[in-house]
Amino acid sequence: MSNNLHVLAHPVVKARLSKLRETSTSSKEFREGIHEISLLLGFEATRDLEEETYSGQTPIGPFTGSAIKPKLALAPVLRAGLGMTDALLTLFPAASVYHLGIYREKVSLQPVEYYSKLPPNPQFDQLLLLDPLIATGGTAVAALNMLLEWGIPVTRIKLLCVLASQAGLAHVQQECPGIEIWAAGVDPDLTKDGLISPGLGDTGDRLYNTLKP
Repeated sequence: MSNNLHVLAHPVVKARLSKLRETSTSSKEFREGIHEISLLLGFEATRDLEEETYSGQTPIGPFTGSAIKPKLALAPVLRAGLGMTDALLTLFPAASVYHLGIYREKVSLQPVEYYSKLPPNPQFDQLLLLDPLIATGGTAVAALNMLLEWGIPVTRIKLLCVLASQAGLAHVQQECPGIEIWAAGVDPDLTKDGLISPGLGDTGDRLYNTLKP
């Protein structure tokens, strides 16, 4: 396993993932599970944030506190990445949010970019790329390339995902050497249609209750 790949091994995360896998899980429960796992990913992935100290006053007396020093940005991959965004904004309410519109063409399984509104000059120190599922890895690589072309070095990007396939992670690491990846779980296989097995199903549809009957 690469030193830049971190997989959460907490029993709470495993329990939440098991609930997400179940077909009987409602959209409401699915959103809540994605939110909870995203919070844990956010906590773990930002352990190395720099802090700055300041002096404050409690009702009893003075104290020395700390605050997060770097400016953070979030880049959710539409639309499923939106399911992770609120959780990360709970942790970092001042973060900028840059939406990346990418979908996977169903026949070729190739990523197609359809939306990007990135400003000319990035005004942050670190960016968290939010992509709940990394199946073939094509969408994540496309999103990373958009960010790299924007001028963000790979050392300032962290990729957060709820679930990934082994093949998808290998693809991302091959195309973007050095990228730091945080995943809540990793599944071994992909189907012939490029879906993670056993996986979670279509995250966007399950988040927003748009599954076809």
